[in-house]
Amino acid sequence: MILAVFDASLIAAANVSKAWPFEEARKLLKRFPQGKGAPVVFETGYGPSGLPHIGTFQEVLRTTLVRRAYEVVSGGAATRLIAFSDDMDGLRKVPDNIPGAQMLGEHLGRPLSRIPDPFGRFESFAHHNNAMLREFLDRFGFDYEFVASSDRYNSGAFDEALRNVLRHFDAIMAVMLPTLRAKRAATYSPVLPVSPTSGAVLQVPVTVVDAEAGVVRFEDAGKTVEQSILGGAAKLQWKVDWAMRWLALGVDYEMYGKDLTDSGVQSGRIAAVLGGRKPEGLIYELFLDENGEKISKSKGNGLTIEQWLTYGSEDSLGLYLYREPKSAKSLHPGVIPRAVDDYWQFAEKLATQPIEQQLGNPVWHLTHGRGEADALPVTYGLLLNLVGVLGAAATREQVWSYLANYVPDAAPEAHPALDALVGRALAYNRDFVAPGLVRRAPTANEAAALRALDAALLGQGEGASAEELQTLIYEIGKNPAFGIENLRDWFKALYETLLGSSQGPRMGSFIALYGVANTRRLIGEALARE
Repeated sequence: MILAVFDASLIAAANVSKAWPFEEARKLLKRFPQGKGAPVVFETGYGPSGLPHIGTFQEVLRTTLVRRAYEVVSGGAATRLIAFSDDMDGLRKVPDNIPGAQMLGEHLGRPLSRIPDPFGRFESFAHHNNAMLREFLDRFGFDYEFVASSDRYNSGAFDEALRNVLRHFDAIMAVMLPTLRAKRAATYSPVLPVSPTSGAVLQVPVTVVDAEAGVVRFEDAGKTVEQSILGGAAKLQWKVDWAMRWLALGVDYEMYGKDLTDSGVQSGRIAAVLGGRKPEGLIYELFLDENGEKISKSKGNGLTIEQWLTYGSEDSLGLYLYREPKSAKSLHPGVIPRAVDDYWQFAEKLATQPIEQQLGNPVWHLTHGRGEADALPVTYGLLLNLVGVLGAAATREQVWSYLANYVPDAAPEAHPALDALVGRALAYNRDFVAPGLVRRAPTANEAAALRALDAALLGQGEGASAEELQTLIYEIGKNPAFGIENLRDWFKALYETLLGSSQGPRMGSFIALYGVANTRRLIGEALARE
C-alpha cells in the first residue's frame, strides 16, 4: 500500500534521522536504489505451538514501525506486511499453559494444523492460536496479510518452491551438514515428509527420486516409502523452510531474535543456493521474565497483552516495545508504571519539538506523528502512591475525590485518559502493591524530622501549592539538627515510612493531592511505629 505523499522536509529529516526505524528503513533504500517496482514486502513469523504473547506482538509492532519509516524515507513507496504462521510445524512438546495435555500428548509430532483444538473452538490447535494472534493484531489496528503455512503447503502454492529445493538438494545439504553434530547429520534432511500412516512429521533421511515430480524416498515404520512432497505431504526443515518462503513470498525485510542468529545466517546461505537473496533485517534482543529467563510461549512465563493492559495503557506498551530493540529487557508487571509515565513525558514534548527531534521521539512513530491532544495532569506513579495509602479497598470515586485537590475540572468525563489510568492504578495496587505493603518504623533522627514536618504542615492550609510544600520538605531535610546526610536519604525515609516504598513521587505533589490533614495522619501513624 502507499501510505501518503510526504512533505519534502519530512523526507529529508527522515533520511538522516538516527531513530532506529529510519536506520532500518534506509537499508531498504540501499537494497532498491531505484525502487523495487512492486510493493516492498515485510514479514513477521509466528510459531503457533503456544498462545501468542507480547514477544510475538512486539515483532509485528516493530516491523510496522520500520515499514512506516520506509514509506517516509522512500517518499511513499508501496509496501505489504505478511504475518506468517508456521502451523505445519510438528508439535514437539506439550505446552505448560494449555488445557488437554493428555490429548495433545497423543498427537506429538503431527503438524499443529492437524491436531484437535484443546479449547474446543476451532478445527485445530493451530487455527485456535492463529485466531488469537489475529484477534489482538486486529485490536491494535495493524495493517497486515495473514498467511498460514498449512494453507500454502496444502493448496500447492509452495509446490514450485518445493521442487526448487529438491533440485538443489545436494547444495543445501552442503550448507547444512558442516553445521551439525555427527549424530544429527546422520539423519538430517532438508525435507520432512508427513508419514502416510501416523500423520507425524518425520525426521528421517530422504533420497530425491524425481525433483520435477516432487517424489522422494524414505523409511517409515520399517517400510520404504516413495511419496510426493507436494500438496501438504511434507514440510521443510526449519532453516530451509525459512529460506524457501523468503523467495516464495518475495520477502524483503524480516527482523528476528538473537536466538535465531545462526538460523538467519544459514537460511541466508540457503536462499542464495535457491537463487534468491536474504532479506534485510534487525536482530533484536530477547525479553526476559523477572527471574532473567527467556520468555517462552510454551512456558507461558511472560506477560500477556491482556495483563499489561489491565495495569498499563496501550500507549505505554507500545513505548516499551519501541525502545532499544537491541538491548535485552525484563518484562514483568514492575516495568509498567515507568513505561506509562515515560510515554506521557515523550507525548508532552512532541508538539514543541522541531521535526528533527520529533523523528527521534518514540511517540511520533507510535502515533504516526499525531501525538496526544492533552497532557496527563497527574503521573501514574503519583496515582499509585495515592491509591497505595488509600488501601486495597479504594474505589474510583475515592480517588477522584482526592484528585479534586490537584486537578482543575477533576471529573472522569473531563479527563478520560486519566480516568482510565485510575482504574489501572486500582488494579495494580490491588494485585501487586497492597499484598506486600510494609511501612517501616522511622529511626530516631527520621522521627525528629517527621515531627518537624508535622509541625510545619500544621501551619499550612489545604490550599498550599505543591511547590510550597516541596520547599518546606527540602528545608527540613537540609536542617543539620536532624542528622540526615543528604536529601536523597530524607526522601527515601519519607517514602519508606509514609508510603511503604523505596521510591516515590515529589512529596510536595503527593501532599497537595492527598491533603495536608491526611498526610499528617500518615506521619502520626509512622511515629506510632517508632
